[in-house]
Amino acid sequence: MNLKEANELFRRAIIKAYFEPQLLKMDYRKSHVKHPSISDDGLTLDNNLHIYFDVSTGNDYPDGDEWFSVEYIFPHGIKLPDGLKGPDYFTTLSVPDGGHYWRHRELVRFKYGKSKKLEESLEFLDRKYKELSKGLHDSGVVNQLD
Repeated sequence: MNLKEANELFRRAIIKAYFEPQLLKMDYRKSHVKHPSISDDGLTLDNNLHIYFDVSTGNDYPDGDEWFSVEYIFPHGIKLPDGLKGPDYFTTLSVPDGGHYWRHRELVRFKYGKSKKLEESLEFLDRKYKELSKGLHDSGVVNQLD
């Protein structure tokens, strides 16, 4: 097994064994929305914003067993206010039908050398979800959905 395969396997294991069960305990549930490039299921709290774990980006780095990327997806091609666009909030993600979703990506470092930061990483995931969701609700775009 090469480094890339080992890191992907380790990331997937830590997500399936820790992050997903902990988020489910926090009232998140499986998402019905399919991500255009991540085959694993996502999680959602409010059916508007969905979390997906990216286990392949950066898995060829020597420290790839210490972090993963997470994507927060707002799966609607509607117009967002300018205040919600940009790297701090949402950028576009192309979908196969030619449309787009809105995406926010974060690097989550759950381990620093021998020091595990699982709880801190979990709190970060939840806090970021709630921050992004609040921005969507406060802007009124959630009210535009059918």
